[in-house]
Amino acid sequence: MRNLFLFLFRFRGALVFGLLEIISLYLFITNNSYQRAAFFNSANAYAGVVLDRRTQVTDYFKLAEVNQQLVAENTALRQQLYPADTVRREADSVALPPARTDSLRRVRYQRPAERPDTLLLGQQRLPARDPSYPLIPARVINNMLRNVDNYLTLNVGSASGVRPGLGVVADGGVVGRVKVVSEHYATVTSLLHSKTSISSKIKRDGTFGTIRWLGDDPTHALLDNVLRETRLVRGDTVVTSGYNAVFPEGIFIGTVDSFVKEPDKNFWTVRVRLGINFANLTYVYVVTSRPRAERDTVEARAGVPLEGGQRP
Repeated sequence: MRNLFLFLFRFRGALVFGLLEIISLYLFITNNSYQRAAFFNSANAYAGVVLDRRTQVTDYFKLAEVNQQLVAENTALRQQLYPADTVRREADSVALPPARTDSLRRVRYQRPAERPDTLLLGQQRLPARDPSYPLIPARVINNMLRNVDNYLTLNVGSASGVRPGLGVVADGGVVGRVKVVSEHYATVTSLLHSKTSISSKIKRDGTFGTIRWLGDDPTHALLDNVLRETRLVRGDTVVTSGYNAVFPEGIFIGTVDSFVKEPDKNFWTVRVRLGINFANLTYVYVVTSRPRAERDTVEARAGVPLEGGQRP
């Protein structure tokens, strides 16, 4: 301990100088918009490279687990897109001998061109070639869970068409929104973020509300602005409302887990179990939203805040 004090006393001038330099750089970056944007873009790019290398190493030792997850996901998607009883009903509806029926089944399975060109995400069937909402696949290379404000890092950036403000979804539902983009990487404001809010509705009756995270449990969020006159049912499905151009309408968010009437409020306190398991999030899709320049201009003039509290 004595040697430590001697060391600090000996180099006190250099240590104080370094501390003042750090404080001055922090104030310079946080109080100047251009320098702040340049710093975060550069930091995002360098951090993305390091995280990508780390992910490549860890992925090598998790290939078996990842393959099992992909097989299970593909199986679920195939069952939902092409129900087994569909072909059976089509074949049975034709008065043919058993041999002809089996042939019909084989022919139908061998003609993929007749299958619907769709992708099922979070219980919402999206056209895979819909120009309104094209999807950009991405790999999660960093994921934060333990903070009040959590972020994800993706291995896609502006070179792939990603830009700030775009929505991010996965097979289980909504993930978050893109915040900062470099050429090959993007940082996403997770749904598990104190300032993230998502316009949503209860699928059963169309009741609108806003999803926001409470900051404690990564498996649950709060559904705000649901009037006390609303009839709620445990297990109700909560989806995106489509009120904005970030997420298509009907993307799964979660299910109502519990609801309580507060004595001093006119709204329900509704806890929603999220459909996304953020602790095991690997592959996601960036949703390229509809052109919204004109809408943004009109809403900015009217002073209407965007979903999430900031404009992309």
